[in-house]
Amino acid sequence: MARQSILVGIDGGGSGCRIAIVGPGGDRLALAHAGPANVTTDRAGAIVAVLDAIDAASRQAGLDDDALRDAVAHVGLAGVLTEQDAHAVSGALPFGRCVVTDDRPTFVAGALGSRNGALVAAGTGSFVAAQRDGKIRCVGGWGMILGDQASGAWLGQSLFEHVLLAVDGLAESSPLTDEVLDAQKCEPTGLVLGAATARPADFADWAPRIVAAAERGDAVGRALMQRGADYLDRALSALGVGGARLGAEGAEELLCLSGGVGPHYAPYLTLEGVRIVAPSGTALDGALHLAERLAQDTFTESP
Repeated sequence: MARQSILVGIDGGGSGCRIAIVGPGGDRLALAHAGPANVTTDRAGAIVAVLDAIDAASRQAGLDDDALRDAVAHVGLAGVLTEQDAHAVSGALPFGRCVVTDDRPTFVAGALGSRNGALVAAGTGSFVAAQRDGKIRCVGGWGMILGDQASGAWLGQSLFEHVLLAVDGLAESSPLTDEVLDAQKCEPTGLVLGAATARPADFADWAPRIVAAAERGDAVGRALMQRGADYLDRALSALGVGGARLGAEGAEELLCLSGGVGPHYAPYLTLEGVRIVAPSGTALDGALHLAERLAQDTFTESP
């Protein structure tokens, strides 16, 4: 029997919140976005961003409140660390059936589908995952203050730290560090004051410039990218990905690099026994896939 539910997929993180709505026939009815939605950084702000995205998408799709109450949704947001976080978000949303998780399941579902393999998700934040026979193991994803190594926010923060070390004569300068100081009119105090109130997305704004500088051969840019890649190599090894997992036939494991920064680490990774492939889809695609699975479970459980 054909699915009757409207599906809603939502993906949110430090750089923004995205929503897609799919009708019972499989047609995409709406695609919209709103502001940052990291629950650890700002739970109330994340809920507002998700509601703004829902409002924009529902108007685009022509759905009223009753239609939203009948919808099935999966919401994957960065920074959902506890059941309390998940309940706080789901309780504020208008859907009749809704599951809220952190963004790791949606990233994995979007990139790998049901395939065995590994995923490096490095955007504003980061985590590394391995999926085998439907079971997912993850490392990282702890947020910028204590983690998110190799992420865009981590790159930006690490660059600013390096700039201050260079100012003190404890690290090398480069055109990239000069660019940072030029942006602050050569006043390192401006860098310190700005960092005190910066959000992860603010630090991540520098990631494209770090990537570009590294590609030009900038020594500091390359060093930062290599530090990030070294962490990713260790994280993948900790999950048993790569050489330690090779079978007798020597088959390689699939590795997807996703997010705004993830694919740029490909030249720096040294882990053997993996084959880098393009992700099948995005975290938003993964959210829709999980919403579809939830709708099927709901149908199966119905009397």
